[in-house]
Amino acid sequence: MQKCRCTPQSRKRYFQRISQPLIDRIDICVEAPPLTYGELTGRSVNETSSTIRARVERCQKIQLERYEKEPFHHNSEIPASKMKIYCALGEKQQKYMENIYESMALTGRTYHKILRVARTLADMDGEEMIRLEHLSEAICYRSINEKYWGREA
Repeated sequence: MQKCRCTPQSRKRYFQRISQPLIDRIDICVEAPPLTYGELTGRSVNETSSTIRARVERCQKIQLERYEKEPFHHNSEIPASKMKIYCALGEKQQKYMENIYESMALTGRTYHKILRVARTLADMDGEEMIRLEHLSEAICYRSINEKYWGREA
């Protein structure tokens, strides 16, 4: 497969055709860098599929228990009306997200998506509360939007 030869300007024009409401519906957007030779040949140490699967199953169990009395079962399904309950933020986290909301000109939908992803990251760490590092990581999964769409989403 051949690498794209489009100019940065033509790629940007192409991506700008995608509407903001569509971008808002994407939970996680990251770039996958090319594999190194060590990764390709197995010389680097990677997690096994079974290790990853165990972590995902543990996270799903946490969510199923948390939402056992709700009509939804996963963090991705938390309705906006329940965000304050299940994605509660401490004072520092609240102030941080206020700054992010303003500086990135987030939409309400995107703000809630970031909180849902941060809730999942906290679950993966076995944390009851969402910490700043969970929010920061969740925001990183959205920051590729600026590179390709020229705006935050």
